[in-house]
Amino acid sequence: MNIPNLISLARLLSVPVAVWFILDDALAAAFWLFVLAGLSDAIDGFIAKRFDQRSALGALLDPIADKALLVGMFVTLGLGHRLPSWVVILVVFRDLLIVGGFLLATMYGQRMRFEPLVVSKLNTTLQIVLIAAVLGEIGLGIDLAREITLLVYAVGVTTILSGAGYLVRWARSWSGTEVGP
Repeated sequence: MNIPNLISLARLLSVPVAVWFILDDALAAAFWLFVLAGLSDAIDGFIAKRFDQRSALGALLDPIADKALLVGMFVTLGLGHRLPSWVVILVVFRDLLIVGGFLLATMYGQRMRFEPLVVSKLNTTLQIVLIAAVLGEIGLGIDLAREITLLVYAVGVTTILSGAGYLVRWARSWSGTEVGP
């Protein structure tokens, strides 16, 4: 257990606290915890790369913490009617598709590439900005209604493109036209 893994674990453990803050209408606290969690993701990645502290545990723990945080936020904000249901469903379904595809491939001994697609990185960035904007608008009283509407549609489009991209990658992998590293 190294420092980047401890940071990822702390981010994972912050998810129920962030959900609790939202459910308890402590939205300013949820905003700042979400910002701190986002910064922790950048910090653990920097430390892991800069000080050669990458590990097999970190390779699993970091994306699990990221997915848990984002899905937890989307579901909680969706249930609170602060995000449209359709975008919540798209985001959660895409993540389930990715995890399910990974598990299925692993079960069948299929070698697959694990690097995220460029559109997936954009999608994750837009998801983070959308959650921060929603929490900032509600918790800090910043008027971001127009920006949030644009972000919702941008997240929707990039979520569909990202999910489709992974489906194409998996189809190629299963057909033998794309082999993992």
